[in-house]
Amino acid sequence: MIRLQQLCKTYTLGGEQVTALDQVDLQIDAGDYLSVMGPSGSGKSTLLNMLGLLDTPDSGHYWLDGEEMTGLGEESRAAVRNARIGFVFQAYHLIDRLSARENIELPLVLNGTPPRQRKPLVDALLQRLGLERHAAHLPHQLSGGQRQRVAIARAVIRRPALLLADEPTGNLDSHSGREVIELLEELNAEGITLLVVTHDPAMGERARRRLWMQDGALMRDSAAPQSTVDTPTPAATRGAEGDAQR
Repeated sequence: MIRLQQLCKTYTLGGEQVTALDQVDLQIDAGDYLSVMGPSGSGKSTLLNMLGLLDTPDSGHYWLDGEEMTGLGEESRAAVRNARIGFVFQAYHLIDRLSARENIELPLVLNGTPPRQRKPLVDALLQRLGLERHAAHLPHQLSGGQRQRVAIARAVIRRPALLLADEPTGNLDSHSGREVIELLEELNAEGITLLVVTHDPAMGERARRRLWMQDGALMRDSAAPQSTVDTPTPAATRGAEGDAQR
């Protein structure tokens, strides 16, 4: 489904060049469930942004379903995102003035789906996620767990092939966080390819495949033979939370 070859990205921070991705090679099969771990500033979010076509690499290649993505213009990238990729973020990114129902429905509105077709799709997700009684509530009237479920429903309303989750439980208590990750895993079991960026080792260990990043490089892949990959030292596993996110 996904293949990355020698993907590189650098940023200028404080007048210095910072390597966010350093010649990353990666292959992801359809239906896979991966976690991406590593200290702050290791390149986890940059990798997710590249996979989600929210950013472009300086060099290297990205193929999605056999189609080269790295040369696409913004309009073409947006079309691929809308059709194939869903996003779940730590901060939810719901629209404050829209109800839960309207937030979930928004991707269908934007792609021109007629109202009579939108309603049953939204109703089904509201019921599945236990949000029927909260359909008319605005985001500030919902709990953190409810807001994240709305965000997940919005991300999957168009049945994307790839779901990218960046610290999806970071703002939640342990009970709500467990509910959210179990929901994501249910969606993966139904065929959606799931990639979760996380600082939480317990969450990372739930994934069938686990990646470890450091200084922009892919240091460890649980799917690769141990003899062919680097293993981070204990010191390397302790990133300062104050480091700049990449």
